[in-house]
Amino acid sequence: MSMKKINLTLLSTAVLVMMALSSCDNLAKMQKVADEVKFEVTPQVLELHGDSVKVKMKGTFPPKYFIKKAELEVTPVFKFAGKEITLPAKRLQGQDVQGNSQSISYDMGGTFEMEGTYAYEEGMMKGELFARGQGFMKGKELGIFDKKVADGVICTPLLLQADAKVIQAANKFVRTTTEEKGARINFLINQSDIRSGELRKEDIIALQDYIKSVAATENLEIKDIVLEAYASPDGPIELNTKLADKRKTISEKFLAQTSKKAKVEISKDAFKTRSTAEDWDGFQTLMQNSDVKDKDLILRVLSMYTDPVVREKEIKNITAAFSEVKTKILPELRRAEFKVTVTVNGYTDEELKDLAITNPDTLNLEEILFAATLFQGDFDKQFTVYQKASELFADDWRTHNNTGWAAFNLGRYDEAQKYFKAAGDVGKSGTITNNIGACQLINKDFAGAKETFATASAGGKEISYNQAVIATKEGNYTGATELYNRAEFNTFNHALVKVISFSETQNERAYDSALEILDKVENQDDAYVFYLKAIIGARRQNSDLAMNNLRTACEKNADLKEYAQKDLEFARYFNDGVFTSIVK
Repeated sequence: MSMKKINLTLLSTAVLVMMALSSCDNLAKMQKVADEVKFEVTPQVLELHGDSVKVKMKGTFPPKYFIKKAELEVTPVFKFAGKEITLPAKRLQGQDVQGNSQSISYDMGGTFEMEGTYAYEEGMMKGELFARGQGFMKGKELGIFDKKVADGVICTPLLLQADAKVIQAANKFVRTTTEEKGARINFLINQSDIRSGELRKEDIIALQDYIKSVAATENLEIKDIVLEAYASPDGPIELNTKLADKRKTISEKFLAQTSKKAKVEISKDAFKTRSTAEDWDGFQTLMQNSDVKDKDLILRVLSMYTDPVVREKEIKNITAAFSEVKTKILPELRRAEFKVTVTVNGYTDEELKDLAITNPDTLNLEEILFAATLFQGDFDKQFTVYQKASELFADDWRTHNNTGWAAFNLGRYDEAQKYFKAAGDVGKSGTITNNIGACQLINKDFAGAKETFATASAGGKEISYNQAVIATKEGNYTGATELYNRAEFNTFNHALVKVISFSETQNERAYDSALEILDKVENQDDAYVFYLKAIIGARRQNSDLAMNNLRTACEKNADLKEYAQKDLEFARYFNDGVFTSIVK
């Protein structure tokens, strides 16, 4: 090899070395002043939404920073519990690089934005978000920065309680009811006396016995007795009017004698009597249901004429048919009809409660269902009564459903689910569907519960509430808020969604609304009610509200001390003496 070629080779190598060193020097310059690169993370402290943590990061490069021929790959890195999780990197390039990445001016500097989502993992509460920059230039690579840009995650949504609402099927109990008993006496043509054979008829004897039993039964009371006496529409109207009145009078005497024998005192106002001289309405009804020859012709006469004399004449002209009318229709119209209406006074509340426990077999379905509601707040007794009802009235789905309802409120969720399933098919009843879904929800099977609720044939405030809990779990706070508002239950979860959705809504009333709800929750002794109030105080920088409620929460549940020490909701108080005295 000639000296000239050797010199050229050495020169080439030297140039490459110098270029490589120059690349390293340029990347090193970017590394050296990496603190001048500013990062802004929204929100400033990361927040859990549903089961994930969303990161939105903006980076700003100062002028004279980004080398013209350099490239930079920025990766968000979340570090926690000795682990690292990365989001997809963003590639940036200097202004002289020929490529498809976002270009950053050397003279002017520039900004970039990126966002992504981490799946939440245990331990992220105390983690930290870093921006990691890796530089590239002419085949060389150098770590430019690995700087912390945000603290780890506010996990307040994890306070969501596995709460669910079940529906108690309604009863149809009516304390005071009525019942009726009827009978009739038939008379011979142009006669008003009651024949002995009529008094031996089954319905007359039954009516007399019924009046006696009413007199002997404490909770029964005769409301009224209606007597209607009739004459058939044949013969002169004057005769029929007198005849119907006589039949009414003698029937009244019969009722009076019957009442006297039964020792029943019936007020005059209870008697309602009337007489009908010519029962054309009854005649038409019997005719329509008869097999009388030419009945259609007779019915046409009734529709054509309203004058009773004309009617009677025209019907008699239908000679063949009228002979049947005299034997089949008219005798049935010469009558007196009785209807006794009795008021049945039901058991008092105390009697129902006693019988439901000591002698449930004496109660009917609606009585026992109602009796269970009288033990309000005592779910053990309600369960006992409903369980007995499910044995006595197994064919009625409400007995099984309500037994499950009581078991659910006793915290016996698996047992409750068995009763709900015994009540009927999911999807056919909004009540049953909701209650089975509630069992899945309380056992944290959110996906299964969501699928079950989707099959409900109808919705109600309970199913709206349960769906709101699922929406909260999924991070759909807007949908959850609408459902909670529709359900109108004052619960911890309802207040929670007001708090955790604030970063989205910026609703100035959110925290006041949450506090109002917490003041109305059923269990005012729940430690988490006070803990959420403390969080609201911390967010509002109201130290008294925060510390007073945190102290009460930790007194009621000592496990909250350790939790509060790492809860970034209280980050500003971590070095505060009052805070440390509460959580130590």
